[in-house]
Amino acid sequence: MKYEKEINRRRTFAIISHPDAGKTTLTEKLLLFGGAIQTAGAVKSNKIKKHATSDFMEIERQRGISVATSVMTFEYKTCLINLLDTPGHKDFAEDTYRTLTAVDSVILVIDSVNGVEDQTRRLMEVCRMRDTPVIVFINKMDRDGKNRFDLLEEIEKELKISLHPMTLPINSGKDFKGVYNLHNKSLLLFTANTKADEEDAFVISNLSDNILDNKIGERDAAQLREDVELVDGVYGELNVKDYLAGKIAPVFFGSAVNNFGVKEMLDTFINVAPTPLCRETSVREICPGEDKFSGFVFKIHANLDPKHRDRIAFMRICSGKFERNKYYHHVRLDKDIRFSNPYSFLARSKDVIEDAFPGDVIGLFDTGNFKIGDTLTEGENFFFTGIPTFSPEIFKELVNKDPMKTKQLEKGIQQLTDEGVAQLFTQFGGNKKIIGCVGELQFEVIQYRLLHEYSAACEFRALPFYKACWLTSKDEKKLEDFLRFKQTNSAEDKDGNPVYLAQSEWFLNTEITNNPDIEFHFSSEVHK
Repeated sequence: MKYEKEINRRRTFAIISHPDAGKTTLTEKLLLFGGAIQTAGAVKSNKIKKHATSDFMEIERQRGISVATSVMTFEYKTCLINLLDTPGHKDFAEDTYRTLTAVDSVILVIDSVNGVEDQTRRLMEVCRMRDTPVIVFINKMDRDGKNRFDLLEEIEKELKISLHPMTLPINSGKDFKGVYNLHNKSLLLFTANTKADEEDAFVISNLSDNILDNKIGERDAAQLREDVELVDGVYGELNVKDYLAGKIAPVFFGSAVNNFGVKEMLDTFINVAPTPLCRETSVREICPGEDKFSGFVFKIHANLDPKHRDRIAFMRICSGKFERNKYYHHVRLDKDIRFSNPYSFLARSKDVIEDAFPGDVIGLFDTGNFKIGDTLTEGENFFFTGIPTFSPEIFKELVNKDPMKTKQLEKGIQQLTDEGVAQLFTQFGGNKKIIGCVGELQFEVIQYRLLHEYSAACEFRALPFYKACWLTSKDEKKLEDFLRFKQTNSAEDKDGNPVYLAQSEWFLNTEITNNPDIEFHFSSEVHK
């Protein structure tokens, strides 16, 4: 294998969680360990005006939430880590789903106080669809939360995944004393308001040793011995094959804000997490070790740098070696393109790179050539599959408030919907532009960005649609007739594909029953 050394040292993963579980804080701690940043931004702190490194859009800084996926590349020990921080907010679920197509594994953050929440369930469903390996980090152990074993039971039951504790907490909340690492039998003690240091950990080869009683007190020492005996008896050693197959999730306890328990997880992660994996395409399976380059675009972001009107396409490299200034084949457009300034990222800062390998996520300066799902190759014609567009849940008409800025509005909405922030439908027989989103917050973001990035003022009017369905049929005449008869409910998406906008579940079921020759699809593979 030509690039074996480079491929084997890469780990590409996403951090996912329900909002406020501490995902962005954990991201920063990982960057600190990797030496990528020197001080952590105080997330959501009004007293300190530093902001989380991974939250670079103005609206994110104002609200204290992540709404766009950030890509961060850093080195840790012998590994090159590509970390994708995803939006936690449920209204941006689709961005997160697409990001999960570009990673090889996932770290799931769970708040020890709230346990499993709605968004956590949805994200785990996507991981299970792809058998993505998952590591669980139970955060906020320094707050009064649920009992550790109750929490493990809840996660297993709610997320339908078997867990394997790698560390055990000693108490929680104000009585939290630290974590015991079951793997290397070391104890890391916690002191409130101080940051953990690896030098603070000490090995206890024999738990019956009195040193444990001296360090954490007799009562807690007795409890820890009991817990360890129970866990060892039930779980034994971690089966790495089961983890890689997505059947078992290693679990770590800690407090990200206090930098506590994070290093233990990171050290285990680089040892067990998968190196870049093979991927399905429309023609055959593509594996990282192939000589020829291939990759796909999973995200597009306009105006990453507000001072320059730029558009960056985020590409996951799947095979071969990417080289700066070399021509590559854009499959959908059937043309060759070269890139003089490909980037690697640390959130907002960009570094021009000469080459990149499977597992890497790079940024390509885009003049409008790319859509989500596009594939680049060294000549072969295929598409990477499994990058879906889902039916939106809320539909609104886009109304221009300033006719003098029509061009800016057109350009802005095209670019923002190319990013996958929302979906754009144009009604048949008219020029009505319909925006479909998963949640209300997306409309706020679109309105804000149109105004601040494109100087275009708009408003949204609610529409009474329940679902968008993509239509296909072997009988073109029947499809044309259907679209003509249902003109007020018919539209086309950005790629010109016909879409039926159903007012309710009843209407949708009626049309499906009455039109057996037409297929109604609830998601569309982006490149079709």
